[in-house]
Amino acid sequence: MDAVTSLTYFVPELILLGTAFAALLLDLFIPKKEVVGLTGLAGVLAALAFARCPADAYPLFYGFFLLDPFSFFFKVAALLIVAVTLLAFLAYRPRTESVSFPGEFTVLFLFMAFALILMGSSNNLLMIFLSLEFVSVLSYLLTGFLKKDSHSKEAALKYLLFGSVASGTMLYGMSILFGLTGAIDLNVIHESLVSTAVPQGLVLTSLFLILVGLGFKISMAPFHMWAPDVYEGALTPVTAFLTVGPKALGFAVLVRLLHTSFLHLQSEWSAVLVALSILTMTLGNVVAISQTNIKRLLGYSSIAQAGYILMGLAVSNEIGIRGVLVYLIAYAFTNLGAFLCVILVSNHCGTDEIDSYAGLSEKSPFLAFALTVFLLSLAGIPPLAGFIGKFYVFSSAIQGQFITLAVAAALNSAVAAFYYFKVVRLMYLAPAPSREPVAHPAFLLIPLWIALIGTVVMGVFPNLFIQFVERSLIL
Repeated sequence: MDAVTSLTYFVPELILLGTAFAALLLDLFIPKKEVVGLTGLAGVLAALAFARCPADAYPLFYGFFLLDPFSFFFKVAALLIVAVTLLAFLAYRPRTESVSFPGEFTVLFLFMAFALILMGSSNNLLMIFLSLEFVSVLSYLLTGFLKKDSHSKEAALKYLLFGSVASGTMLYGMSILFGLTGAIDLNVIHESLVSTAVPQGLVLTSLFLILVGLGFKISMAPFHMWAPDVYEGALTPVTAFLTVGPKALGFAVLVRLLHTSFLHLQSEWSAVLVALSILTMTLGNVVAISQTNIKRLLGYSSIAQAGYILMGLAVSNEIGIRGVLVYLIAYAFTNLGAFLCVILVSNHCGTDEIDSYAGLSEKSPFLAFALTVFLLSLAGIPPLAGFIGKFYVFSSAIQGQFITLAVAAALNSAVAAFYYFKVVRLMYLAPAPSREPVAHPAFLLIPLWIALIGTVVMGVFPNLFIQFVERSLIL
């Protein structure tokens, strides 16, 4: 499809770009920066309203992007995650700087929403690399947003250094693949690999080098080293976003790449992903036990969650791919909700230490209840969303006869329950140092209630979400 015709299918993306430039101008003339944030939020919701699920796959801009139900699923996910993050930041109060809501934050996140949508729609190596780098550069800027905070600057620098190495490695893998096939389109690459005699060793080498870059984006071990420091040093709304948004779209790219260009090598990359899945979930859960900072604990938890999601991709049977999408929905509701609770406690206590959650049930029964629900969901306790996600990936492993993977995941789930319940115990059984009630800003209560209801409803009525996933599985 040519560029002019493609623009008629590109309306949500154009709305995001137009709103980003409008917010940039508003930031120059309006002193009340919350207005800029609300303008950005309105733009994201407008883009969501104009998003349409196609009945078939449409190649846009001469095949560089693909509009299909699969990309639509991640477009909706990206827009909703960015909308929740903007709402969270409207109520967030940084402890180290006087400006509570700089307008450029909104602009960066509108561009981030655009970049994430490009990631989910990219259909060739060039656009995959450019969209990943677009997201990465914006992530570095958002991580180092507090210019006077040494932790924020250190986190951004580590993120940049690790990201640069991962991007260079991925680009080298893509160059090998292009040299072998002479193509950058994922479908053409597959046809070339299947129909011509190319050295399989080089093909697998290129795949694993590309996997380094994508593994960095989804915080998969052993490419996770940046994650804990970045999650701790970044603003809490940014941390909430980084644990969900780029990770989800990283999985979108990984699924499309493996099931389009490398499907004929499934037995080879499946064995590698099984090992990486076990390594990721084990490392994340074991290290999380010793954490005293709630953001680092949830950071290592998000690494472990990536390991669980990798189970479905490693098995890659029908239930497995469905499980990846189901788990991502459950994880988005649950992790965003947990970090929204962290923002409220952080605003109240001025610290992210786990000890500050002692007696939270006395100061805010609702907040303690909500955080308990989210932690139980992360642990996979029924009848919550996290249980549905784990049910699917465990079922895929058992159906595919990956018994070692299923046993490792079960043991890791038991380990994870320990540190999640440690926080719950503090909230309900430890005495509160003070009885001062926790403030509940409306900007945070709205997304918090949405996340809480979504976590419970998905666990009780999973078919509502599974049907959406079924319609999205066109690759």
